[in-house]
Amino acid sequence: MEPVLIITNFPDKKSALALAETLIDQHLAACVNALSPCTSIYRWQGAMDSAEETPVLIKTQRQHYERVEQLIKMMHPYELPEVIMVPILSGLPAYLQWIADETTLIK
Repeated sequence: MEPVLIITNFPDKKSALALAETLIDQHLAACVNALSPCTSIYRWQGAMDSAEETPVLIKTQRQHYERVEQLIKMMHPYELPEVIMVPILSGLPAYLQWIADETTLIK
């Protein structure tokens, strides 16, 4: 079991929730948090820019990273979406087991 947290941002809550529902439906995530909007300030193509975005936290297993990344890229309107995977090194054992149980693909 290798639990991970995948972080991304979507331009609006509706598209963030669409991703969340897809991931949960396909057993690719145990839980997805679509957080309150935030303001992101960044440099893109040589110019400073900003955007209101909805942060998304995806709890899953390492083995699902590639498929989650594909879905984010497919469902995301940005040319270059943020997709960051962070290993979960420790946590409440029962919660980590729940992540594993919920993300076991049904065969």
